[in-house]
Amino acid sequence: MARALRLLAQLMGFACAAIGLLHVALGNAAIPGAGSAGTTVDSWGRFMGASFVGYGLAWIWTARQRPIPAQAVRWLAGVFLLGGVGRVVSLAVHGWPQWFQIALAVIELGLPPVFFWLADAQQRTPRGDAEALPAGR
Repeated sequence: MARALRLLAQLMGFACAAIGLLHVALGNAAIPGAGSAGTTVDSWGRFMGASFVGYGLAWIWTARQRPIPAQAVRWLAGVFLLGGVGRVVSLAVHGWPQWFQIALAVIELGLPPVFFWLADAQQRTPRGDAEALPAGR
């Protein structure tokens, strides 16, 4: 379980950091359907991209800890879940977004329960870390 959690947390961190950098570099062009949204949205998107880089780095830091701190995983997964809830609120207020945003919402709502489950399993293992040393050590 610990290896799965570590791998998934690393993947999450690298993906979020890369996506954030893409938003900082491309601005509105990084958001499907927002190419002509204007300078205010571009400024906001680049700022949020930088914040997403920081969020990704927090995941990477968490994944590098031994044992992985389950509480940090829960907090980071909770933030991700909150992003998905925000998309649902937007859907309720403004209607269906571009299809890619729907796919992202599915990930943002579906992945946090996996992290919560893995964090709980991690915390229940002896020493909090199921990654045993190879035999003979």
